[in-house]
Amino acid sequence: MGLRRFPLRAAGALAAVLSLALVASCGAIGKGPGNDAAPLAAINPFGSDHAAEGTPKSGGTLLLGMDREIVSFDPTVQNSNMAALAVYDSLMKLTPNGSAEPYLAQSMDSPDGGSTWRLVLRPGVKFSDGTDLDADAVMVNVQRHIDKVSSPAHAYAAQIASMRAVGPTTVEFALKSPSGAFPMVFAQPITYGSLGMIVSPAALQKYGKDIGSNPVGAGPFKFVSWVRDSKLVLARNPGYWQAGKPYLDGLEFRPLPDTESRYASIQNGDVDVIFGGYNDELVRGIQDPKLKVYYGPGNAGEYLYFNFNRAPFNDRRMREAIIRALDLNALGASQYNGRLVHADSLFDADSPYHTQAASDAWPKFDPERARQLIQEYQASGGNPNFTFKTTTARRPFAEYIQAQLAAVGLNVKVEFYDLAQFSSSVVQSNDFELTTWVGAFDSPYPGAMRLLRTGANTNYGKYSNPQVDALLDQAASTTDESVRKQAYQQVELIAGADLAVAFFSRSYLSTITKADVKGIDRYGSRDMFYATTWLDR
Repeated sequence: MGLRRFPLRAAGALAAVLSLALVASCGAIGKGPGNDAAPLAAINPFGSDHAAEGTPKSGGTLLLGMDREIVSFDPTVQNSNMAALAVYDSLMKLTPNGSAEPYLAQSMDSPDGGSTWRLVLRPGVKFSDGTDLDADAVMVNVQRHIDKVSSPAHAYAAQIASMRAVGPTTVEFALKSPSGAFPMVFAQPITYGSLGMIVSPAALQKYGKDIGSNPVGAGPFKFVSWVRDSKLVLARNPGYWQAGKPYLDGLEFRPLPDTESRYASIQNGDVDVIFGGYNDELVRGIQDPKLKVYYGPGNAGEYLYFNFNRAPFNDRRMREAIIRALDLNALGASQYNGRLVHADSLFDADSPYHTQAASDAWPKFDPERARQLIQEYQASGGNPNFTFKTTTARRPFAEYIQAQLAAVGLNVKVEFYDLAQFSSSVVQSNDFELTTWVGAFDSPYPGAMRLLRTGANTNYGKYSNPQVDALLDQAASTTDESVRKQAYQQVELIAGADLAVAFFSRSYLSTITKADVKGIDRYGSRDMFYATTWLDR
């Protein structure tokens, strides 16, 4: 499915605004609760209470519904891959407090304040092809990220001045400049770029450029078959490094990109797990006693990208006008089942890196001020009208935005794209004036840097502020938590004042399971570790 255009109809748009205002005063439409319902709160964001679930049972195949097809199992290829950790595991693992701890690795320490890091592997770990996961294997994989500029982890690998094997299971990394956060890059999900997912060098040599379709790792499951746009089959890895695990015999991943079809599949029992991307799935999952939900709002979340390289949003007045024109109460009622988790800052209110000053400075809903800013921009010779691009799944949301902006005098054309085309041809290609995105993160490094640093790999709006760059670098380099905290608080204030993106909601990335699925171990990004998962059947 390709591009579709939705022309503006002024009378209809204004009528929609009035209708939305009525909805906001009367409660939500559709299947959700009323607008007086509390905002969504975290629900087991990092997984289940394994101790309370009883003794795990062995056997069975877990069926999982994804919101998109996997592009590749190659960690140097940018994509979202919910099965990657099943095949590879990760050398390090993010903790609930945002730090990194050893997982497939045994330890990672710095003797000199972050200039040099030593990664020690667990002895005896083998890839599913029987070859050793050793120091050489780690260096081969890290070098691939160094050599490939398009890798989502290239920026992290480029910090390395040199690396060497100190012994069969120890790698020493000498960095170009000190980094207190370096272990984090060995713990990231594949989507965000990770140096911690290690591919068998023997498989790299065997498959070459086709490694992305023939993955071999040291994770709990090994690759069996893959029929694209149908199903991916993984089987238990009998040589897995954690004795007695995994509990399941296999995993089967199915791409279910249509939101309604995906939710129907978990409701009617066609799959055991779905990876939810939207508020509607999450709210319905919470209300269904036959299902279990895992969710954490995280930082950043859902927002609008402004293109700083194009008019009209290279002018701050127009960025502020958009934010002030949007009534988030009406948005929550009409699009979020009355359960919108408002966002007005980079970091969530519970984060130690958030300050109330950042929220207080964020522009509030004020349509009259929005009109004034638009008129000022026009008086200076600018054309305030633009095209808004988003995915076909967000059609009602786009119509809401179009209507709200029509109410303050903007003529907005909307274009819709299927998800794959949208990601590559619109967002990653910087071919937009205004667009939608979901970019939640748990840890400020590298999450904030990826979004806000000049030239970073998810800074799709091309925002740039040298002061923010310097603060982000300081936060990444220091080993002093008080210095890191102050730097990130300043980043939040400055980028907020610049209106780098238009925050409006936290994320709704969730994992929804049948009640008999136990042992869930996950990140806020929905990426799961599968060794502990079992079926109580």
